[in-house]
Amino acid sequence: MLFKSGKHYKLYEKFGSHVIEHKGVIGTYFAVWAPNAKYVSVIGNFNYWSKGANALYQRWDSSGIWEGFIPHVGDGEVYKYFINSNTGEDLEKSDPFALRWEVPPSTASIVTHTYYEWKDQEWMSKRYQHNALDKPYSVYEVHIGSWARSKESPDEFLNYRQVADQLVPYVKDMGYTHVEFMPIMEHPYYPSWGYQVVGYFAASSRYGTPQDLMYLIEQLHQAGIGVILDWVPSHFPGDIHALYRFDGTHLYEHEDVRKGFHPDWKSYIFNYGRNEVRAFLISNALFWLDRYHADGIRVDAVASMLYLDYSRNHGEWEQNIYGGNENLEAISFLKEFNQAIYKHFPDTQTIAEESTSFSGVSRPVYSGGLGFGMKWMMGWMHDTIKYFSKDPIYRKYHQNQISFSLIYAFTENFMLPFSHDEVVYGKGSMLGKMPGDDWQRFANLRLVYAYMFTHPGTKLMFMGSEFAQSGEWNFQHSLDWWLLQYDSHNGVKETVKALNQLYKSEPALFEKQFDGDGFEWIDASNANQSIMIYGRKGHDRENDLVIALNMTPAVQRGYRVGVPAAGTWQEIFNSDKHEYWGSGVLNGAPVQSEKNSWHGRENSIVIDLPPLAATVFKKMG
Repeated sequence: MLFKSGKHYKLYEKFGSHVIEHKGVIGTYFAVWAPNAKYVSVIGNFNYWSKGANALYQRWDSSGIWEGFIPHVGDGEVYKYFINSNTGEDLEKSDPFALRWEVPPSTASIVTHTYYEWKDQEWMSKRYQHNALDKPYSVYEVHIGSWARSKESPDEFLNYRQVADQLVPYVKDMGYTHVEFMPIMEHPYYPSWGYQVVGYFAASSRYGTPQDLMYLIEQLHQAGIGVILDWVPSHFPGDIHALYRFDGTHLYEHEDVRKGFHPDWKSYIFNYGRNEVRAFLISNALFWLDRYHADGIRVDAVASMLYLDYSRNHGEWEQNIYGGNENLEAISFLKEFNQAIYKHFPDTQTIAEESTSFSGVSRPVYSGGLGFGMKWMMGWMHDTIKYFSKDPIYRKYHQNQISFSLIYAFTENFMLPFSHDEVVYGKGSMLGKMPGDDWQRFANLRLVYAYMFTHPGTKLMFMGSEFAQSGEWNFQHSLDWWLLQYDSHNGVKETVKALNQLYKSEPALFEKQFDGDGFEWIDASNANQSIMIYGRKGHDRENDLVIALNMTPAVQRGYRVGVPAAGTWQEIFNSDKHEYWGSGVLNGAPVQSEKNSWHGRENSIVIDLPPLAATVFKKMG
């Protein structure tokens, strides 16, 4: 049987609640996995929550599945499962496969469907072009509950359709290629930001119906924007109505607390060695790609899955059969997950949030890797923030910190993340990390973003960072959109908009973004002046770019730079423009190269390097 062997990847078509017609009568078919139950029934308003009114029947095949048809129960009915366990406990559980839940703090499941007449066929037929690894991939990370709120009622959430009306034109105008939604699966505790999921198959009812979310995704697709969904297979909360001890036993979670309890989050870890649990999780990932037309899955907290000793002290974990600390069952699961995704949806991407040096995260399973499409480059993010948070006067002593990433930049398919994790818990906003007076702080931030967009790898930026939100992200409130009335904040927004356009229009920045042949140092050794110069290359050398970063507020006039080819070079981006709230030190006129060997190259140009700024040059055709 496919379910018992863990190979049934479309369990959502069988489990849960489905309105059907049986012998001429409309009703709902229910199916739930509870192998350690003695008795299971469906309770709800329709039977006055009576435990004995609508019993389910255990299947003959020893699968542990209970099923049954209840006539005249239809769309919109709320329900739970009553489970009398072999342990003697009486439990009332929400449906793990429910397509909709009540709005928290209510906890019942709701009979519904995911039918929708999609109008995104053009996007779906061509999305392989947008999701390819040699195409621009610039992601805007969004928490739906706090991106924007109603101006009239700031304590109320916008629903999915209202979000669509504002978010879609904004993201399109800003030039991002993809939106990543922090988990929109149903979660009881709003301050968890969605990372404590109980309803894995249900879009959060806080913001509307399944069809409302589909509308939001459809609108993004029609605007040419891909959608990535955060997914949390690493742990789940211990809410009594949900997955924890579902049938009175440790059904979904690992029974051994050394493998089954997460000390950081006080949550429970899936039993990756149990076939039915693997099928549940893989079916869930495929469900969002299938029914909701998602274009990618970003897998949360992969590091916590890979290691048995993750966040554990000596004696709190057990070695694997080879004496190591790797969680072999989780590794096997992640490989199977990625193989299933790319088999069924080859034009999507899986992205790992993985913070260790685990080898081959974004390498194919057939060559020994985990099989992800991309991996977050956490080391780059930490080093970059650490470097740019230093006063420019000290940066000359830390040049290797900012150049170190290129030593390992091509060992994985890296995504460069400035995510939500960097702007909470006292870390300050991106702007708040920058040193100096107001002008220097904004200039530093524009420089950080220019460095990010010209560094190899795909890009991810958390909402609010693109206009230099001053305070930390607060999930209880809307972003501080009112800041855009100030030229300084609007200048950062315009810089990011220009960088997205630069990234999408210059093949040298994306064609070889995961290939060492797409990058070359021109000068990484001028630590004394805190200047870095490098080149980016695509397939056609005519598209080569030269990028110069000046990490101090001192303008460098008449600075000579070696270039890869003779000709006329034009400045195509400068983060010091007046319209970005910069000082306006530009290289407005084209620059003719000279036969003057410099930086190990036969030809060179002489340019001005603006203060705390990046400038990008391209040879004119």
